[in-house]
Amino acid sequence: MSRPVRPELGAGETLGRGYRPDPRRRAVGLSLWDWTLEVYARPGVPEATLELQDEHGLNTSLLLWAVWADPDPDALANGVQTTVRWDETVLWPLRNVRRTLKTGGPPFPDAAREGLREDVKAAELRAERVLMEALETLAGKASEPDVLGALTRASWAWNSAPPGEALRRLAKAMA
Repeated sequence: MSRPVRPELGAGETLGRGYRPDPRRRAVGLSLWDWTLEVYARPGVPEATLELQDEHGLNTSLLLWAVWADPDPDALANGVQTTVRWDETVLWPLRNVRRTLKTGGPPFPDAAREGLREDVKAAELRAERVLMEALETLAGKASEPDVLGALTRASWAWNSAPPGEALRRLAKAMA
């Protein structure tokens, strides 16, 4: 079933060469996961999210959800609790196994080890999707958030002083 495109466009926006939807606006009917895949495909976003995850200990699923949903403080706190529980019980163990399997060595054949690593990687990606589906149910009314503001609020809620420059890089890459 087709749907009209015009409701997704802002005032004065037209489709055509160079059109990119505003990442701050949740498109009608676009799930958090689909929006995340769209945003993650933009140049600079994967690198910026991995930096925030690996160097600053932030959860990128939570950050992206915060931009997508612009949650109120209670929903944000609930999202952090949900994410922490999932990280500790599911995501971190999978990520640790995947990273351990990255380095080879006897007595495990490289092809077998790499095949298992790819299976664990797929499970880790599925676990991230399950988390995002859970976070999506916590989202309040969609709005047009200030991307950097949403990222900063999520960082504080995660109990981490916001890494300003890294958050600015992600916000810029999402634009």
